[in-house]
Amino acid sequence: MRNELLSPAEMAEADRLAIAAGPLDGYGLMQRAGEAVAAVVLARYPAATKVHVLCGPGNNGGDGYVVVRLLAEAGVDVAIWAESEPRSGTDAALAAAECTLKRRPLSAFTAEPHSLVVDALYGAGLSKPLSGDARSAVEIAAKLDLPVIAVDLPSGVSGESGDSLGTAFRASVSVTFARKKPGHLLLPGRARCGEIVVADIGIGDDIIARVAPRTFENKPAFWLGDFPAPAVDTHKYKRGHVGVFSGGPSATGAARLAALAAARSGAGAVTVLSPGNAMQVNAAHLTAIMLRKTDAIEDVHDFLGDRRSSSFVLGPGFGVGDRARNFALAVLGRTRQEGGVEGLILDADGITSFRNVGSTLFDAASKPDAPALVMTPHEGEFARLFPDIAGDKTLSKLAKARAAAQRAKAVIVYKGADSVIASPDGRAAINSNGAAWLATAGSGDVLAGIIAGLLAQAMPAFDAACAGVWIHAEAGSRFGPGLIAEDLPLAMVPVLRELIIGPGFGAAQDE
Repeated sequence: MRNELLSPAEMAEADRLAIAAGPLDGYGLMQRAGEAVAAVVLARYPAATKVHVLCGPGNNGGDGYVVVRLLAEAGVDVAIWAESEPRSGTDAALAAAECTLKRRPLSAFTAEPHSLVVDALYGAGLSKPLSGDARSAVEIAAKLDLPVIAVDLPSGVSGESGDSLGTAFRASVSVTFARKKPGHLLLPGRARCGEIVVADIGIGDDIIARVAPRTFENKPAFWLGDFPAPAVDTHKYKRGHVGVFSGGPSATGAARLAALAAARSGAGAVTVLSPGNAMQVNAAHLTAIMLRKTDAIEDVHDFLGDRRSSSFVLGPGFGVGDRARNFALAVLGRTRQEGGVEGLILDADGITSFRNVGSTLFDAASKPDAPALVMTPHEGEFARLFPDIAGDKTLSKLAKARAAAQRAKAVIVYKGADSVIASPDGRAAINSNGAAWLATAGSGDVLAGIIAGLLAQAMPAFDAACAGVWIHAEAGSRFGPGLIAEDLPLAMVPVLRELIIGPGFGAAQDE
């Protein structure tokens, strides 16, 4: 599948396992890494007047020494700037010994306009802000607006969290090895990586499998095997029934957006569960979507018993308070075996309603055979429900989503341009196809509906959330400027068509 993401620690373990398995030793892997970077430099920047390679004292710097040697052999005008000498006996020291070009101290680094910088200072392993000569080098490259080729990850960006550790290089291309790191996809790091090239240096898929990473890039190949496609003999109730709770007469639009998205994503039937005083407003805008009066908790139980809905959306435009809490707990209290309810998508007001009483929700979600709970908070909603996790500055967005999922016994979609989807079992995916056009009112309501529609068709909750996030982002990216939430359900159609019937689409997206 090759969409696994390796933390810096997992990458170190992959290196260790690969060296132990052979045939390449550590220096052999370093040679391959340097060859990959040099090949990118020669292919992308054949007209560069000069290449400046900045080398740190560790393995990232060792890769840089290999790059210098190979570029010099290819006739490139190359200069090497070393922060300090590698430790004796290391692979980096071997690479430095093989590189006979005169080294200059990084403290004296200077560059010319139209030259090129190869950043081989620290890569993904840095855990503290750049300082001193390294910081000055970043500032010089930025002032001259020089293209930067980063070895593994731009120095100053955390491979674990994507955080910018103070000053950091902004790369045109980042050449990483075996697999991407979380820092390549999490913001703000993603914005500093430029184009990401994943080079094969001899660490095979079997080695990655032994590392057993639990973090993935959210691509179709990750969940396409469970993506629902209607069979020839299907009928609407075999495709699942989604119930969407509506707000009052002045707040009905969000529920209708979610309902339409659920229908577009393949649910066979969708019902808007509307307060009596909003029935006429909703009826005026609904055609294929059914409508049912739902004022009290008894109405919820009646619907659960009568229609055997597969999934529910609660929160968009609903209002905050006891009613939202009671309705959510009623759905979660219906076991899958008893009522056939696959899950509840809790969004917006539904999430905020459990502020300060989250344990009530989490206890309901953790009961045996309870419907799956999927929550889709943006940053503010996340902080309301998980204030201690949100406030922990030592945790990345990925780690926060994981901690919340484990506490809540729920799938968490921590929304943003770098949405993270986390499962209670520890799996997590980072989305990378988001677009600024999705930052519009109602966009999140559509996302909740897509996930509900997929969940209603018996797609596993984590996979449904991953697929929903990717489809939502892809539809928004393709639509582009001018997008409003009402456009998204129809913009999904070509994306869904390619997922279900497009030849080789899933494989192409995994390349």
